[in-house]
Amino acid sequence: MEGVLCKWTNYWSGWQPRWFVLGNGVLSYYKSQEEVNQGCKGSIKMSVCEINVHPTDATRLDLVIPTEQHFYLKSATAQERQQWLVALGSAKASLGVRQKKDSVTTSPDMLKTKKSELRLYCDLLMQQVHTVKTTATAATDSSNLDVEVLNEATSLLGATCDTFIKTLEECMKLANANFAYELPHQLITDSALPPTTAAAGAAALPLAASNNLHVKVKRKRNLCE
Repeated sequence: MEGVLCKWTNYWSGWQPRWFVLGNGVLSYYKSQEEVNQGCKGSIKMSVCEINVHPTDATRLDLVIPTEQHFYLKSATAQERQQWLVALGSAKASLGVRQKKDSVTTSPDMLKTKKSELRLYCDLLMQQVHTVKTTATAATDSSNLDVEVLNEATSLLGATCDTFIKTLEECMKLANANFAYELPHQLITDSALPPTTAAAGAAALPLAASNNLHVKVKRKRNLCE
């Protein structure tokens, strides 16, 4: 995917339009589409960054590598932001699957990243469902259905659902792998088990035999007296 996004540069220049290209798990940006051949101005790897949706601005998204790198981006419309989010999330999810196949061990950080992605896609799903519902309600009230808007909204919703399910499957695999790894390998000894009926009966036999012996000795003493 490629297109124009506004990138926060600094407090002097503010938001500036840049040409962004997403490919091979890397998001690169250029000053303009015409200057692509001159080399990118910067890039960020999707495999190590976090995708954050702004809580109030429907056109903004943030890509952050904690303590290292950050891209603050804005799209022209909320629909364009959703398209970018789905594309970025899909690229990140596919990279996670590839890394999972290449390595045997799993990291708790990877599971944490997957959980943050699930929250991201859950927020997107809620927004997109609301958009579809609003469009359908408006069409019912006015008896004039905007097919183009509804098709775009349902298309975005379907793409987000596919990405959400894929990420959920990866999250479940990582959670199961981490649980199996962290499960303590301890042998259960007999002392940790509750006594069985047979064992309890066997333990009571010596006490009963001792009582019988005491009674017999007492009888003999009585006879002798």
